[in-house]
Amino acid sequence: MITYRDEAQITAAQAIDLYIRSSLAERRPVDNLQTFKSMLKHANLTITAWDGDQLIGISRSLTDFAYVAYLADLAVDQKYQQQGIGKKLIEETQIHLGPDCMIVLLAAPNANDYYQHIGFEHNPRAWTLKK
Repeated sequence: MITYRDEAQITAAQAIDLYIRSSLAERRPVDNLQTFKSMLKHANLTITAWDGDQLIGISRSLTDFAYVAYLADLAVDQKYQQQGIGKKLIEETQIHLGPDCMIVLLAAPNANDYYQHIGFEHNPRAWTLKK
């Protein structure tokens, strides 16, 4: 049985292991433990999915809880994908947001088609600026 938690304190090592198992490691600094510690510490809404004591999914967001939530990471262990876990992580994230709060995200290339399927609207006006 899969359980979802909003209070779980996960370690950077646990998160890195999950990101590797989810393929998100291709676009995240999994070789930098300090960066991962900071990513987890400063995200202000993190929902996790568990199979027993194994971390199998995460929704990591930065939000004001009223207007916008940036869903920075949505990762599900590849062995558990296509079971609705990603969708449930997003639903659990929405439960913690205000009624008018929108979720914004940048899709991973392999997941680009996934989000429309679960109700997201495509917006071609996203921009990034890397240091």
